[in-house]
Parts: sequence; structure tokens; C-alpha cells
Amino acid sequence: MEELRDASIHHTAQKLAVAIKSLKNYDDILKKVQILACSPGVDKHDLRNTLEDAIKSTGLETEIRNVVFHLVRNTLNTEAKSLETKASSSYSNDPLGYLRRSAVQWDRRVRKSLNAMCAELSMPLQGQPRAVMDRDEMISKWDELSNYTIDLSNYRPVYAPKDLLDVLLSLKGPQKPKQDTEFVQVPNWEFSHIEMPVKNLFKLRVLFGELFRKERSTTNLDLPSQCKRILDTKQAPLCQHFLKKGETPAPFRGELWSYVLSHGNFMDGQECDHWARLRNKVLTTDHIVDKLIFKDIQLTASNDDQYFVFEDVLYQIMLCFSRDTEIASQIQFETYPVKGRNYDGPPSGVVPFHGICMFAAPFCYLFDSSINLYFTFRAFYIRYCHRLTTINTHPQGIVSLCLLFEKLLQAHEPSLWSHFRELQIQPIRVVFKWLMRAFSGHLPPDQLLILWDLILGYDSLEILSLFAIIILSFRKESLMQVNTLDNIEAILADLSSIKVLPLIQLALSRE
Repeated sequence: MEELRDASIHHTAQKLAVAIKSLKNYDDILKKVQILACSPGVDKHDLRNTLEDAIKSTGLETEIRNVVFHLVRNTLNTEAKSLETKASSSYSNDPLGYLRRSAVQWDRRVRKSLNAMCAELSMPLQGQPRAVMDRDEMISKWDELSNYTIDLSNYRPVYAPKDLLDVLLSLKGPQKPKQDTEFVQVPNWEFSHIEMPVKNLFKLRVLFGELFRKERSTTNLDLPSQCKRILDTKQAPLCQHFLKKGETPAPFRGELWSYVLSHGNFMDGQECDHWARLRNKVLTTDHIVDKLIFKDIQLTASNDDQYFVFEDVLYQIMLCFSRDTEIASQIQFETYPVKGRNYDGPPSGVVPFHGICMFAAPFCYLFDSSINLYFTFRAFYIRYCHRLTTINTHPQGIVSLCLLFEKLLQAHEPSLWSHFRELQIQPIRVVFKWLMRAFSGHLPPDQLLILWDLILGYDSLEILSLFAIIILSFRKESLMQVNTLDNIEAILADLSSIKVLPLIQLALSRE
């Protein structure tokens, strides 16, 4: 058994070593190790031990540990997807095959709409060199792009949350074998035909167990000092664990997030150069997505009392986001490659939709630096947000979250579920906009950031479905007294009084 364990550790170490060599910052790490190996404190007669001591004393060990932490997290996702693809290709009777085909069809539909808009407006899909006057104006107004002159009257969002929901509700799975309805009553759910495993409340309590433990290890006065000590270690796993408390002191949140999502400060290293290249691409190339981004920000963040002050920063962030080809290469699309599939469009691979800027808006509260803001937001989008805006089979994708919401509501709020069904109102229509945006633009920023702390701390989007159920339960008495969709939405429109942490703790601790 000991030999098997050692062999497993060796195999894992070899895989990590290969993965590290493929990273952009591998050369930088290697150079630091080489410099240390030549330093006076390293004895060539005891190279291994003295070099290890030198790596620890200079802080390089922490940097390497963080690299391994992020590699392991990403590798687990990649390997799970690889196994799923291999398993599905081995069986002709793939229970989720229709879902993957729908994902491809939806992707084609979105890109076809973008193509049609380009044709209608006589704009090349791949962009064109920006006119000199236009470029000069954009350069002069880069820090105040809200004053940049642009006609958006002929532009419209390519799609909105309602469009994606309509497609999800139209999904039809393979015909199930007939059952004896005299003894087995199968509920007619919108997503009941989707054969994806989701957690029940007991498993969610286990996952989020640290949130409802009665004993608290620290007082609120201790949290800032504890948080600072953790940040001083610069260790991503410790930062992630701290976020599980849901009690992050606001001044430290940005730095904690940046360690959990990547490697901390982006102001030194290759990121500054990458940001400069993205900015230059925006300034020199005119693309239809520029207008779609301006339109989206004006329709959403600019009209939001909490985010309108960040309008100029959001233009910078989202324009650079649209030019970043690394996003397309890093996002794990949850569909099978289809021969002849066309990914023409934004260099990032992400077609702007109504509300996309609201994923970036909360980050404006965390960072003064546009570079730190951009790369932390980009990492968050790649790891979480794209799964909320595409049809996919990921266990934390939007389809799975809808199914989780549906089952939790039916199991734990049966009277509310029955009320919706009697009114012939699909419950998911009430909360889908919350799920797809991860509550951004719906919760007050201070409460939204706590909810996103929990997403990062537990590395799970399932908290979104759970929280949607909690809000409906909280407003249950009022919801039971109305009988139209408009009145239901009116009751749920204002979430300013909602407190995230106490409600989640109450729901998880309830017997």
C-alpha cells in the first residue's frame, strides 16, 4: 500500500511538473530558482536541502505552492470534462446528447444574429482599422469614455436572459420508458427530463457546513487582523478558506479574490504588457462589439444607482475584454466540437449579451487599478460566469442550477410550488435573471460581494440556486397572496433589505 501511495504521488508530481512548464510564468520561476542555485547560501555538496531552504526563505515556495493550487483546481475541471467526453463518445445512447446539440445550435444562433447585425449595418464581422479621427478621439477620452461620441441608435443586444431561458424551457430530452402511474407519480417539471445529478438540501448543508456552525472562532474585531495575517502569507488556499466565513473585511476583499483567482498583484510581470496590447487593439481596430458594449453599459450599469459612477472604467474593462484572445483559449466550452463550426466574431470568443457588463461592475468596488480589476474579473468570468450564459452540461452550469432550484423549491416549499403551478406560472421565470447574472444588479453591492465571497470560498455556483429559494421563502407570505406574474415580480423586485449571510445561515441550520 505504501508503494502504491508513493507511486501515485510521483505520478502526480510528474504531471504537475509538465503542466508548470506550459505556464506563461514558468521561465520567470525557473530563472529565480537558477539565481538561487548560484547564491552563496546554496551548497553544491548539499544542493537539495540548501536550495529548498533558500526557496523557502525568499518566499518563492509560496509562489510555487500557489501555482500548484491553481493548476490542481483547473486540472480537475479539465480531466472531468475529458472523462465525460470520452464516456459520452463511447455510448450511442447518450442521455445528455440532446443538450450538447442544443448548445451548438444556440451558439450558432447567437453568432448568426451577430452576423445578421453586421450585414444590416454594413460592418465587417472581424472588424476594421479605426479611422484616424475616431482613434484620436478615443485616445484623448480613454479615461472618460462616457464622453466619447458614438451613435448607438441602430444597435441592440444580441440576446437577453429571457432568450436563453426560452431556449432552455424548449429543450426536450429522449422519451422515458412509461411507468405505472397508478403507483408512481412523476412531477411535470420544466427540467425534470434532464438526467443530471444535483445536490439535495442535506448535501448542500454538508458543502456549506462552515456557514452555520454556532461557534465562531473570531469576533468581528479580530477579522481584519486575521485577514491581514493571511494575506501576509500570500497563500491562495488560506485566502480561499477565509472567504468561506462570509465575513470578509471590505478593504481586504480585492486582494483575497486576486489570490484565489490568480496570483495576487498584477502590476508587475507580463500582465501590464498584455493590458497595453489589449488597449492598443481597441484604439486601432473598430469592431461591432464596441458598440454592443457601449449599448450594454448604457442600458444597465449607467442606469444603476450603485454602479453609474464606474461607467468610464467599465468601458475600458469591457472593451479590452472583447479583444482578449486568451479568454477563448481558456474557456472550457461544454459542447462537442462540430465539423465546420464557425467561431468568427469577437476575438475573446464571447458575444456581448444584455447585462454582460454587470459581471464586471462589482469588481469596481474592489480595485483602484484597472489592471488588477481586469485580470481578477477575467479570471472570475472564465471560471464561473461563462457557464451561466451558455447551454452546457457542467454540474454548476446554468442548466444544472435551474434543475437544482426546481427540485429544492418542490421539495422544501411545496405550498409555494403548488401556488405557482395553479397559476400556471413557471417558477424558474421568476428567478432566472438572478441566476444568470449571479444576482449582480439585483442585490446591493455590499451583499452581492458577500455572496460572491461564498462562490469563491466554496468554489461553487450552487449557492445561487439555494439563495434564490431562500428569497422566495422569505417573501412567501406575500407571494401566496398574489395571482399574476407581474405582481410576483413586483414583490421580488426590491432586494435592498435582503441580508445574505443571516438568511443562508438560517436556511442551512433549519431542521
